[in-house]
Amino acid sequence: MNSKAKLKGLYAPEFEHDSCGFGLIAQMDGRESHWLVSTAVNSLARLTHRGAVAADGKTGDGCGLLLKKPAEFFAGVADEQGFELPAEYAVGMIFMNQDQARADKARSRLEQELRSESLDIIGWREVPTDPYVCGEEALKTLPRIEQLFVGAPEGLQSDDFERRLFVARRRSEKSVTQDDTFYVPSLSSRVIAYKGLVMAENLPKFYLDLENNNLSSSLCVFHQRFSTNTWPEWRLAQPFRLLAHNGEINTIQGNRYWAHARSYKFDTPLIENMDHVR
Repeated sequence: MNSKAKLKGLYAPEFEHDSCGFGLIAQMDGRESHWLVSTAVNSLARLTHRGAVAADGKTGDGCGLLLKKPAEFFAGVADEQGFELPAEYAVGMIFMNQDQARADKARSRLEQELRSESLDIIGWREVPTDPYVCGEEALKTLPRIEQLFVGAPEGLQSDDFERRLFVARRRSEKSVTQDDTFYVPSLSSRVIAYKGLVMAENLPKFYLDLENNNLSSSLCVFHQRFSTNTWPEWRLAQPFRLLAHNGEINTIQGNRYWAHARSYKFDTPLIENMDHVR
């Protein structure tokens, strides 16, 4: 160890290393605006140095936004798609295989699990994207990206709605193999995630929704990933469904093993069969 290093407990300066960058922007009075979304995107672009870039110059470690559901924007989307949104509804951002048969399989399975939770399938929408801004590496695994609109039964409480969405998502994920490139970045009545293997400044150029002035929100988490020990993947781009974290979890495999070892103890009266979601 460098004799000049100043130790504080177990801390040593030479152990410092790069890690993810993230931030949160919110309107204190809850007022929604496209300005907030644009500001979050601009802030995210300032964090480009917190991630790595592939040799193609366009593929990043992954970045994205987690927005409070832009209800007014999705009302307009529903009109365009020709379906009506109920008072309580959720929107899912879904990654699927580019192969039509595999995408249909994943789509059908997710719908089946949602219906088993007494939720209504309102409709699907292909998310407008521009693959031109993606690098060669990102294009190799570019998923088919669609949004699913789900309705809640009349009188269902918000927390119960979220719980049913969670159970349906977990059962779907467990039944559709990883080879089918099926992943659900978000499925919620409260938030929506726009994320991927693009450079931060290109996020709104890839997801055309983000440049739409009608897309407004009052809260946004933005995140630039730095993948220190895992190969970048579309599904691993952050933010997560509820949060963002700063710094790679180097013991993630060990943590998962410990969690599985203790999973038999997991129990809650709120979920009828925990085996479905473990």
